[in-house]
Amino acid sequence: MKSKFNAGFTLIELLVVVAIVGILALIAYPSYQNFVRKGHRSEAQSYMMSVAQLEQQYFTDNRSYAGTVAALNSSVPVSVSPYYTISIAASVGPPPGYTITATATGSQVADGNLTLDNFGNKTPSALW
Repeated sequence: MKSKFNAGFTLIELLVVVAIVGILALIAYPSYQNFVRKGHRSEAQSYMMSVAQLEQQYFTDNRSYAGTVAALNSSVPVSVSPYYTISIAASVGPPPGYTITATATGSQVADGNLTLDNFGNKTPSALW
């Protein structure tokens, strides 16, 4: 005896499901990329704030600001280095100052560069 009901999916049903999954992926993937980019930016900003604190300690000890991260006895964290290059531009003044720049690299380039100076000015302000 043959069964009256066939088990399984038709090709049309399968194509509809694939189309729906494809549309959802097209919507979700850019949002995911944006979320990841914001996470990397947050890591870089956190490290830049730590460098600013180290600069203040360095200034208290040496009466000048350090021109490199290495001079602060610090290294760029592994969570930041693939996405940003951190540099410090120290000026002798008067008054002495510094600008910490996080230059975006790789997939982070679309996000842009970040800067922080000794007065606490953060640019671009929309990303901070």
